[in-house]
Amino acid sequence: MAVAHRKLMQNRQVGSLLFFVCISMGSAATIRYSVAEEMESGSFVANVAKDLGLEVGKLAARGARLVSEGNKVHFRLHRKTGDLFVKEKLDRESLCGKADPCVLHFEIVLVEPLQSFRVEVRVFDINDNAPIFLNKEPLLKIPESTPLGSRFPLQSAQDLDVGLNGLQNYTLSPNTYFHLHTRFRSHGPKYAELVLDKPLDREEQPEVNLTITAVDGGSPPKSGIAHIRVVVLDVNDHVPQFSRLVYRAQVLENSANGSLVVTVSATDLDEGSNKDITYSLAQNPEAILQTFQIDSQTGDVRLRGPLDFEAIETYDIDIQATDGGGLSAHSKVLVEVVDVNDNPPEVTISSVSSPLPEDSPLETVVALFSIRDRDIRVGGKIICFLREDLPFAVKPTFRNSYSLVTDRVLDREEVSGYNITVVAMDTGPPSLFTETVIEVLISDINDNPPIFQEDSYILTVRENNSPAIFIGKVHAEDLDLGENAQVTYTLLPPESGDLSVFAYISINSDNGKLYALRTMDYEAIQKFQFVVKATDGGFLSLSSQVTVRVVVLDDNDNRPMILYPLQNGTLPCNDLVPRSAEAGYLVTKVVAVDGDSGQNSWLSYHLLKATDTGLFSVQQQNGEIRTLRQIAERDPVVQKLTILVQDHGQPALSTTASLNILLVDGFSEPYLQFRDPSKHPTRVNPSTKYLVISLAVLSFLFLLSVTVIFVIHIYQKVKYREKFTVQEHFYDDCNFPNNLVQEGANGSLSQPCPYEMCSATGTGNSEFRFLKRFMPNFPFPHGTGEAKTEAGSSLPPDSGRNRSRGSEGHGQVPDNYM
Repeated sequence: MAVAHRKLMQNRQVGSLLFFVCISMGSAATIRYSVAEEMESGSFVANVAKDLGLEVGKLAARGARLVSEGNKVHFRLHRKTGDLFVKEKLDRESLCGKADPCVLHFEIVLVEPLQSFRVEVRVFDINDNAPIFLNKEPLLKIPESTPLGSRFPLQSAQDLDVGLNGLQNYTLSPNTYFHLHTRFRSHGPKYAELVLDKPLDREEQPEVNLTITAVDGGSPPKSGIAHIRVVVLDVNDHVPQFSRLVYRAQVLENSANGSLVVTVSATDLDEGSNKDITYSLAQNPEAILQTFQIDSQTGDVRLRGPLDFEAIETYDIDIQATDGGGLSAHSKVLVEVVDVNDNPPEVTISSVSSPLPEDSPLETVVALFSIRDRDIRVGGKIICFLREDLPFAVKPTFRNSYSLVTDRVLDREEVSGYNITVVAMDTGPPSLFTETVIEVLISDINDNPPIFQEDSYILTVRENNSPAIFIGKVHAEDLDLGENAQVTYTLLPPESGDLSVFAYISINSDNGKLYALRTMDYEAIQKFQFVVKATDGGFLSLSSQVTVRVVVLDDNDNRPMILYPLQNGTLPCNDLVPRSAEAGYLVTKVVAVDGDSGQNSWLSYHLLKATDTGLFSVQQQNGEIRTLRQIAERDPVVQKLTILVQDHGQPALSTTASLNILLVDGFSEPYLQFRDPSKHPTRVNPSTKYLVISLAVLSFLFLLSVTVIFVIHIYQKVKYREKFTVQEHFYDDCNFPNNLVQEGANGSLSQPCPYEMCSATGTGNSEFRFLKRFMPNFPFPHGTGEAKTEAGSSLPPDSGRNRSRGSEGHGQVPDNYM
């Protein structure tokens, strides 16, 4: 109901005031209008064209616009119809405070021809604020001996409205001790005083509680309340007396905080604590309490906050002196603020053209602004200029209005924008100035191609990479802006027409990131290159190119491969070493290769297993197998070696090679293929010779000569068989090929056997008919099949080699296998 009633009252006020127009003629025409506050945005005010005597449409043709003297334009002009509207809801209290009348000033400027009309709009107040007390529960201490008729000023209620809508009256709740008397200040709101009607008796009633109500004159009226607590003090029959009823002082508005304004003084005829006087700023508006302060002991009134002559010219301050018994007296201090030149000129920007094309001609208008000085009586003349040397200039238009124009050629690539500092200075004294920064951006045209950060790019990717892995990026910068600087990346086909590079690489067209589309194999491709094109998004697009080289890094993904001795699933190779060989004798050499590169292909050779670890050694760098010491008679005929071949990758990969070494007395004797002595040991029955000896002894006397001959014959036969047992077993399992080398099942060369022995009868004790070289296949000790690496993978068979027989260098490996 209250809201509806309020809107009804507003509409009535608007209806009575909206079209009140007064045009006074003089040296300068001033058009005056009236509106009510709180009018909604878009509310009609008046038809300016009609009031100016102009035809409809003339305002638009002459470029009419509104120029406000302040920082903000509160109205909007429809140039086609000439109607003036409220731009936004008006709040009179925010615009003018307690000032009445509240008048807004602005100008209507016609450009062609140039003409200006001053407009004043008075904003009428509506009752939209209720009176309020800043102190909702004031405390009064009144002695019980206070005489009847004593007055006690109360806190003023604050009402932001003015006139009839402002504070009008106070009312007091019914009581038997006090009545209310309303008083007026020369400056400020009304205030009330409690008047004592009945003597106080602390013993009868030590405290009195009252309610004061402040009421304004609106329709309907609004009110605010405060609860007064009156504490009755004991007898104190002398009230402090001020030396003056009114103190007057003048203070410069630029005085510093803490400056002395005036000193008040009061005396009390009482004795003891009742004579001690304390000064305070009692019952003053909040604006005074924030601006002034008083020393409670000395009575010095000093500045607490800044003064502003343009806001408040005089202050009416209530001073209270209270003695030790609680009695108080009041006095006034009237402070006059003296104006000084403490306000720099104010710059109001009307319009700014930004961004500004970089090819704009000279004298192009960039901004329009106006200047005013609040210290118009002491500020003097205003001058306006630019702080820095920029390609702009300030030109006056009319009466404190200026335009900012270009006076040199603009280049966005050199400077993309300007912060133009406009200085407005008065002549003082002292001279004050204001700096206002106008930001003007320069718009771009597409005149710069993308530029790559590097002349060429070299990227690396490790082989066995995951598909779609990120390997690097290219980046090009374009000095232009917006779409002109949006760079798109593409891969160009090679000049040779080979499009295979697109199977390896893709590029993100937005950010230039490069990805490997497939897994790289260093053994197949080590490097390749391609061209990346960067194109901007301008209307006439510009582009540039750069060459990208991709280097594939090797991974240790290939195990060493044994070339010699061959590991093709047949018998391991047998090398012959004469028992007469000295320490350091070169037995053979292990030859291996690695498909990787760099340190991944560096190979080292190690003796992993051996029948006698103290008999042979392997050179770590070249794989040569040499004897560590001279061969002894007790050393087994067959020496089995396992050689570990390892690369230097991280982690290292390895494989093994197996071979047999035969210890022989000399190359003149035939050495046939043998069986493993551990599986087929030669059994010699020692009881045979003991039996013969026993029989010889028993028959010594009887058949001495016959027995001796028989024993000698048996002994020689047994010895002869023991000597050839190993050779017979070896050659029983050896396959005798017709060729020197035979082809294995997988196409590789088989291992060589050193010699082939042929006799007339095929037995081991017959005379030799001829001796020729041959290359049989030696079986592995644990069965046939391919040789295995440490990890269990099959090794490819290696090609065999022939061993030549001679008087020197027995067991040497031919040069083509080193």
